Amino acid sequence: MKKRRNTELWAALLAILLITFFYVAGVARFREFPAASGFVGHGLGVAGFILMLMTETLYSLRKRATNARWGRMSSWLKWHIFTGLVGPYMVLLHTAWQFNGLAGVTMLLTVAIVISGFIGRYIYTAIPRSADGAALAADELQRQIAASETLLQEWVMSQPQAIDALAERLAVISQPAGGGAALVLSRPLLEWRFRQQWAREKRNLKQQGVSHLQELENLLKQRRALKRQVDSLGTVRRLMAVWHTVHVPLGVTLFVLAFVHIGAALYFATLLK
Repeated sequence: MKKRRNTELWAALLAILLITFFYVAGVARFREFPAASGFVGHGLGVAGFILMLMTETLYSLRKRATNARWGRMSSWLKWHIFTGLVGPYMVLLHTAWQFNGLAGVTMLLTVAIVISGFIGRYIYTAIPRSADGAALAADELQRQIAASETLLQEWVMSQPQAIDALAERLAVISQPAGGGAALVLSRPLLEWRFRQQWAREKRNLKQQGVSHLQELENLLKQRRALKRQVDSLGTVRRLMAVWHTVHVPLGVTLFVLAFVHIGAALYFATLLK
């Protein structure tokens, strides 16, 4: 089971910091925020809106093209998250920190959909997936659990200590607590409790002269993650379905208002001149 890396979040943070640096430098130079109707303001708005359009369209098209070989779904998701963070930030700067009328409502919806996106990503990471981003079925997870339990038993048998007591304690440590939605939504808290419990057990094992504890820790984490994924698989899929029913209408509403805002801006700023 491959550990996920948050490269898209770090890349988005770096891009936001770079944009912020140049934005603040411009504000310090001219002693005012770039007007939304000015060259810089328009540039930020257009670039941010294009990124937001890419967020909503490219990943959705890739998901529907199941037989296409346009890169891994996981890579497309990373791009989806990157553009979904950088684009709204550029649109925020485009407003020149003025949130009146339709522009204010549009910005509020933008913030709401970004927050919704973070929630969706959190739920998404609870779904077990292969290296290319494809969701794993329950039977495949059960096979992986059986393999991890075999490795764990082999490790226990290699130790000279009281095998039965050791195996029983390790089984308790690697068993995720709770079930249903609580197992999904309280995942950080449960993982913190596991780390605390394992730290205490690790000290005891060191005192008993048990070796290769890093290997044991990796086996326990793998088995625990697999068990959690099996126990919460149905709940995660239901939560994901509920999230979609909220996130998609929010996105549609946002882009309808955005196009109305763009149309009004073009009409009043260009056609009436």
